[in-house]
Amino acid sequence: MSRFELTLETPRGPAAAAVTDPSGPALGQLVLGHGAGGGVDAPDLVAVHDAAVAAGVRVALVTQPYRVAGRRAPAPAGQLDEAWLSVVGALRVPELPLIVGGRSSGARVACRTATTLGAAGVLALAFPLHPPGKPEKSRAGELPETVPTLAVNGDRDPFGVPSPGGVVEVAVRPGAVHDLRKDLPGSVAIVLEWLRRHSWAR
Repeated sequence: MSRFELTLETPRGPAAAAVTDPSGPALGQLVLGHGAGGGVDAPDLVAVHDAAVAAGVRVALVTQPYRVAGRRAPAPAGQLDEAWLSVVGALRVPELPLIVGGRSSGARVACRTATTLGAAGVLALAFPLHPPGKPEKSRAGELPETVPTLAVNGDRDPFGVPSPGGVVEVAVRPGAVHDLRKDLPGSVAIVLEWLRRHSWAR
């Protein structure tokens, strides 16, 4: 296993990426983004990173330019997507299947850009279906229609839980809220099963 960190220029300023290569040949590459006010040290991102690397996946944790610049308030969606497209384009290894994902806001970015990137799959951790208390403001339309997607959401998440359908699978985690800390090992096991089913992990 080897890990290295990069600063990548984007149209929205420098982004950061921490890339970990597995021991032995990689079967897939997983690029993960953080939530709106958090970083790539979120417990669910760290746990998925560690398990995926151990299962033969090259994993990159991406920090958006607004966080690199020290701001907590997220940039507008279009700017997040623009920076993400630039970073993933620079990081991707052409011969490996590309799985994009993230938690919360990062999951939304991955969903919105998956088709443009030609991603093989999307991993959406705590996909925020709507703002808390505003179920009428649904973001279900951001979920991909043609890219296999796994959403992992807690059944007590105030941001709601997306519905499965088409290429979108939803794993509902009992007792978990938006941070997915409750039974995190169980959630990671679900992610690994999904990656292995698609031959992206060993």
